[in-house]
Amino acid sequence: MQLPDREEIHRAYLEGEEAVAQLVNGLFNCIQELIDIIQKQDEIIQGLKDQTAKSSKNSSKPPSSDGYKKPQPTSLRKLLGSKKNGGQKGHEGHTLRAVEKPDHIKVHQVRECSSCHAALEDEQVIGYEKRQVFDIPPIRVEVTEHQAEIKDCPHCGKRNKAEFPSEVSQTVQYGCGIKSWAVYFNEYHFIPLERTSEIFEDLLDHRLCEASVLQADTELAECVRPACDEIKQQVIAAGVVNFDESGLRVEGKLNWLHVASTDRLTYYQVHRKRGKEAMDQIGILPEFKGVAVHDHWAPYFSYDQCQHSLCNAHHLRELIFIEECYYQEWAEQMKKLLVEIKEQVDRSRTQSDQLDPKKVEEFENSYGKLIEKGLEVNHPPPQEEQVPKKKRGKIKQSPPKNLLDRLKEHKEQVLAFMYDFRVPFDNNQGERDVRMVKVKQKVSGSFRTREGADNFCRIRSYISTVRKNGRKTINAIKDAFKGVPFIPSLT
Repeated sequence: MQLPDREEIHRAYLEGEEAVAQLVNGLFNCIQELIDIIQKQDEIIQGLKDQTAKSSKNSSKPPSSDGYKKPQPTSLRKLLGSKKNGGQKGHEGHTLRAVEKPDHIKVHQVRECSSCHAALEDEQVIGYEKRQVFDIPPIRVEVTEHQAEIKDCPHCGKRNKAEFPSEVSQTVQYGCGIKSWAVYFNEYHFIPLERTSEIFEDLLDHRLCEASVLQADTELAECVRPACDEIKQQVIAAGVVNFDESGLRVEGKLNWLHVASTDRLTYYQVHRKRGKEAMDQIGILPEFKGVAVHDHWAPYFSYDQCQHSLCNAHHLRELIFIEECYYQEWAEQMKKLLVEIKEQVDRSRTQSDQLDPKKVEEFENSYGKLIEKGLEVNHPPPQEEQVPKKKRGKIKQSPPKNLLDRLKEHKEQVLAFMYDFRVPFDNNQGERDVRMVKVKQKVSGSFRTREGADNFCRIRSYISTVRKNGRKTINAIKDAFKGVPFIPSLT
């Protein structure tokens, strides 16, 4: 690419119109090459800007990826939250209050007058000022020895031995109390094995070895299996279920944690795959006929026997990203529209189970107009035949165009919460349930065995369901060890 100098221009002028036309065409080709180069550079620059601008606040990236340079908080709660900070109206407080019947009473005597020092031991008590101290008495491990009587029958001479309780199966063993504590610390609070052993030594003066903690986990995983099977069936029968998946390291390799949950139920399962193969083997989505709430992960849409609803928290984050990085007005307006619809639904939910049809039509029209407005400034990429076939797959589009296409194609799924009040605005339920397992991975790094990962998922399914139903975790664990695990009711 070389531009003509003054002599070449003068020579073309003297040679006539044809020479000038050739010179201009050459200049035009040079300019077009420069334009193509600038466009490619603009795409590269925009891509790099997009990468650096994305954070957990405006994309689906996890907060852990933000690093030390965390962005200024732009929480979606400002948009979605209708509650004030602090305790809500009707919230039951937990202020420490005196009890009527204390366990112990200590009387402090008045022995002499503080003024004249006269003896007062024999004087009548006219009243008490009371103060109560709440504390924990010393705890120690108690050992119960079970003795089975052995007797000889005086009539036939047969030797008889009494039966031990079914839970007493070993010569020396731990009871369900200690095993429940071990699982409670390790699986519910994610305390590592070594520190769990230290807690027992510090609190009970009895060190529990790590193998005993693992054995308790394995035993409880079997005890709660019937409860988890029932949880799975209730999830399949539910009307609305939140689905999500996230990476989980097992045996040093990337696996995927899949969760299906409601406000009362949680079911976890880990699988080597993320997509349809895993979902088919887990066996919930193939049988599910309600409304599946999830993000835009394509394999979910392969199940057409159920309805779908897309997470609008994802959409809001993407709209914020487009607003901040591409300065497109339609994105801000769409964000406000989705929030306005949610607020209208929340207000209407207290009085009815559906929106006024006129209001629905008004929101649909506004939604459609914003999509068209966005498409006017985000044109489709060049046709496939005009682009060199260097890579397989679809032609790359800009983030605004990709989001617009999704919002247009899946309008019914984006606005599902407006049509059906049972459907949530976002997939926060599923994401919250995944978040706790990610905390476990942060603490432990990964699961060393497949069996450990499966046991953890089964136990967490049970514990999460117990908590959602307002039961105490430690009591539910003890019940499971006793053979009567908590099973949620169908109502």
